[in-house]
Amino acid sequence: MWMKTEVRSYWLNSMLKIALPVLENLANDNLKERLPNTNPSCHKNALLEAFGRTAYGISPWLELEGLTGEEKKMQESCRKLFHKALANATDPKAKDYMIFGGDEDERQPLVDAAFLCSALVRAQNSLVNNMDGKTKEQLIRCLMITRRIRPLDNNWVLFSAMVETGLSLLGGDYDKNRIRNYVCKMLGWYKGDGLYGDGEIFHFDYYNSFVIQPMLLDIMNCFKDMEQEMLPVVLQRSKRYAAILERMISPEGTYPIVGRSVCYRFGAFQTLSQMALYHSLPEELTPAQVRCALTAVIKRIMEGPCIFDENGWLITGFCGYQPDLGERYINTGSLYLCTTVFLALGLLQEDPFWSDEAQPWTSQKLYSGQNMAADKAIKL
Repeated sequence: MWMKTEVRSYWLNSMLKIALPVLENLANDNLKERLPNTNPSCHKNALLEAFGRTAYGISPWLELEGLTGEEKKMQESCRKLFHKALANATDPKAKDYMIFGGDEDERQPLVDAAFLCSALVRAQNSLVNNMDGKTKEQLIRCLMITRRIRPLDNNWVLFSAMVETGLSLLGGDYDKNRIRNYVCKMLGWYKGDGLYGDGEIFHFDYYNSFVIQPMLLDIMNCFKDMEQEMLPVVLQRSKRYAAILERMISPEGTYPIVGRSVCYRFGAFQTLSQMALYHSLPEELTPAQVRCALTAVIKRIMEGPCIFDENGWLITGFCGYQPDLGERYINTGSLYLCTTVFLALGLLQEDPFWSDEAQPWTSQKLYSGQNMAADKAIKL
């Protein structure tokens, strides 16, 4: 049985093992040189994918105040790395200057500009307020380029809404009507029992956790005057989806490998980790059981067949190197969406999520014969 402090250390070390190659190389302006080219057809977007998605996952930890000791030193170091990385990513003179728009049929930069903006939403003090003026101007110019990209009629509408949200935080020219319209469009695709369609059609995959639920909450929390009557409803839907995700974790820490983008690995549990971060878990889940369930998932992947190459970069697959699991849009940078499982590191060690005694999660309870209330759908 692990000590509770050891569990947090394990999470932190796992997150940094994934994130540091991206941050350190970009801060040194050599990410373009070193990021493996595993899919030449879309590698030109890999830099922004790696950076935006890494920032998306680690930002709550970067924002956290009150850390001490070695973790605080590491946090301060990573904050500095982020700002150096962002300066290079948005500087046209840097080797690692990133593509935020291009040919008319090139849409991908919108996606990862949005993930980068989500990081700003989640870390407004450490990332936005501490951003130097030159970098802020560069980033605003880069985000404005993405406006040329028309979102697809699915979860992509949230990418456009999130870029506008990022512009608002940076003091740039933003379109609140675009945010409202796209949020309303996404809300209109709700299918029931805590799940949204990816457009009009429902897809059985993890995009409710990769994108839809987290971005809806982040955007609506930034604009509390917009559709305010819907925010409690959206939150309740996310709670229900978090409960579903927790029930999908087996007693052994495995979960169903279903749908597209499974190479994002344990990023599939972003919504569950986000609800823990917000202290908004459903009543039937305790923070400790969620911690234990997510730790089991993280361990299952991190300690299974190697997910890193010889230089520490993530490799395409789910549990090991499984290139046939990678869709045509998957490159090395894409894989860093897995960092979103670590959102709960934005809670201090003293928080019940980390400090409460270990508890079994739902599937462990049921498979051990424990009696429990039946699961129920929600009506809203």
